[in-house]
Amino acid sequence: MKTFTSNPFYKFIIFPVGQMLAFILGAGTLLSVIIILLAYIFRGSVTNLDLVERTITILPKVLIDGITIGFVYATIALGYTMVYGVLEFINFSHSEIFMVGGVVGVELLRYFDAQGSLATMNEYVVIGMAIVLGMVIAGGLAVTVERIAYKPLRGAPRLVPLISAIGMSFILQDAVRLILGLTTGEFNVILPQFGTFDEFQILTIPGIANAVQIQNKTILLIAVTVMMLVGLNFLVNGTKIGKAIRAVAQDRPTASLMGINVNLIISLTFLIGGALGGAAGVLFALKVTRLDPFVGFFPGLKAFTAAVLGGIGNLTGALLGGLVLGLLESFGASYLGIFTEGAFGAEYKDILAFAILIIILIFRPSGLLGQTVGQKA
Repeated sequence: MKTFTSNPFYKFIIFPVGQMLAFILGAGTLLSVIIILLAYIFRGSVTNLDLVERTITILPKVLIDGITIGFVYATIALGYTMVYGVLEFINFSHSEIFMVGGVVGVELLRYFDAQGSLATMNEYVVIGMAIVLGMVIAGGLAVTVERIAYKPLRGAPRLVPLISAIGMSFILQDAVRLILGLTTGEFNVILPQFGTFDEFQILTIPGIANAVQIQNKTILLIAVTVMMLVGLNFLVNGTKIGKAIRAVAQDRPTASLMGINVNLIISLTFLIGGALGGAAGVLFALKVTRLDPFVGFFPGLKAFTAAVLGGIGNLTGALLGGLVLGLLESFGASYLGIFTEGAFGAEYKDILAFAILIIILIFRPSGLLGQTVGQKA
């Protein structure tokens, strides 16, 4: 007799979504409690300001911002962790795959805008087209990079493909700059204004001290990333392709002996990771409204850190690491200035976030959900 937990709907939708909610509630609650306690402790040291009231007032917005950027980091981190799980190789050009996906999406919107049709098109259809095109181009580029720069080096010492990845990162940056003609010092590709994200249909959530507004594009970003993460979970854990990916990740020689086309699975892994990175790039562009050929560096670095924090090679760990890093970054950006009376502002948010991450990794080097295992043969 089948149990409820063996039901495919539970395994591939209810459980992963519940897992995401648990991560969000757990990390968000812990950080909220810590910041409120700190506000009570230091409330007398900040003049002309009720520190506790100010802290609680902006808390809902801080949480929403952290969750939003956390999902973006998680989606990028999945590309790192999938490739590492199969090849035990850090694909440092993945940040540029993310950038290319975003630039492709923005260029599609700019094309529609130049044709005069963007203003009359449904914004959700346009974004959907941009995401799909970004995924296709980024996924194809990731496979091409793997075939050209990584496949010939699979038998080489690990440092060699790592150097190749860094070289490809610089090549892709300058290739995009040259293709777009961004050679005169103005490197920004600006997202054209369209739709009614900022003017209408804004959801208001009652906060503790006031109300916080969520733009539709923020809800859209979260919804799309959740759907992609659920889809990836189904692909990896519920399909024959996913079983082959897991087999190659576990033991490449044995998987080959069992009739699995290892080269095809490796290319497919790069395709999936690149497509996720491309989609994340489009969603990131929707959030920040402008991109440049070098925009992938910091989000890519943070996503890699998120993958390591969660446990490199662990898909669930990449999700957790991305959400934790996003929340830490949002809390740092919002509260450093308040607690230090402006001595340290939002520009120091990365110092706080990475300092906490380093402390976590000191006590748990394998990551929050990683396991210490022997090196593969």
